[in-house]
Amino acid sequence: MSLSSISLEGGGFLRRLSDSFFRHPRLLLFLLLAPPLTWLGIIYLGSLFALLLQSFFSIDEFSGLIRHELTLKTYGELLRPSNLDIIIRTVLMAASVTLAAAVIAFPISYYAARYARGRWKAVFYLAVMLPLWSSYLVRVYAWKLILAKEGILNWVIEALHLSWLLDLLLATPVIGGPSLSISYIGTFLVFLYIWLPFMILPTQAALERVPVSLLEASSDLGARPRQTFRKVILPLALPGMVAGSIFTFSLTLGDYIIPQIIGSSRLFIGQAVYTHQGTAGNIPLAAAFTVVPITIMGLYLWAAKKMGAFDAL
Repeated sequence: MSLSSISLEGGGFLRRLSDSFFRHPRLLLFLLLAPPLTWLGIIYLGSLFALLLQSFFSIDEFSGLIRHELTLKTYGELLRPSNLDIIIRTVLMAASVTLAAAVIAFPISYYAARYARGRWKAVFYLAVMLPLWSSYLVRVYAWKLILAKEGILNWVIEALHLSWLLDLLLATPVIGGPSLSISYIGTFLVFLYIWLPFMILPTQAALERVPVSLLEASSDLGARPRQTFRKVILPLALPGMVAGSIFTFSLTLGDYIIPQIIGSSRLFIGQAVYTHQGTAGNIPLAAAFTVVPITIMGLYLWAAKKMGAFDAL
């Protein structure tokens, strides 16, 4: 058999295969999606199912071994005051970081969307993205040094003769501490710094899509700037802000490193999972703790979808 005949046969097969895919587009879609969906089903969903199953087991109080019998005992342990305090503390921190990020991100995003042009818009994107180019751990440890008693922030506060204000803030119950690096205030500041870009970019993208003609029409109809903001700009930008909140809320909710390096000894959900899975060896309780943020984010994503946040991603 000659090389030309082999080439013709190969070309004919590929042509018939291409025609078959053209006549049956669903077959092509299935072949394209089968590998990633198989990987997703086995690795991701499989691990989640195993995690969920582990949460319905319990620890034998005498032997310390896992009892592979389905029970709700472990979930009952989540309602203990100590564990419930961890969940509430984590959710409140995630919510406060998300709200603060939205307040700070909106004016920055509005300026970038409405006024920044050409080189200044490039500077904006560079300024927002530049912190993400460095190591996550480097940024967190840098903030630990900044917030320490001997850090530059404390030096600036002393130079401005505002030490009394810092001492008053650190003396506040619950959120205070010996220094900013050992307090919930410091944890909040680092969370806000780390996840702020994830709020700025979706908000800026949503504001970019607000037609200038709507703002002009609002002004022509006699609306004041405050009314234009409340009735036109904010509703149209809200899906982008909700999209950004998905990132800031979920990332804060499950973060383990920042509370471990900066903050007090009180645990967050990520630390509780690590402690029960590693030190205590209580894998069922660790699994039950991980189900909490999964459930919260499931409800959060459902509400975000209703608000059209996915269109702004």
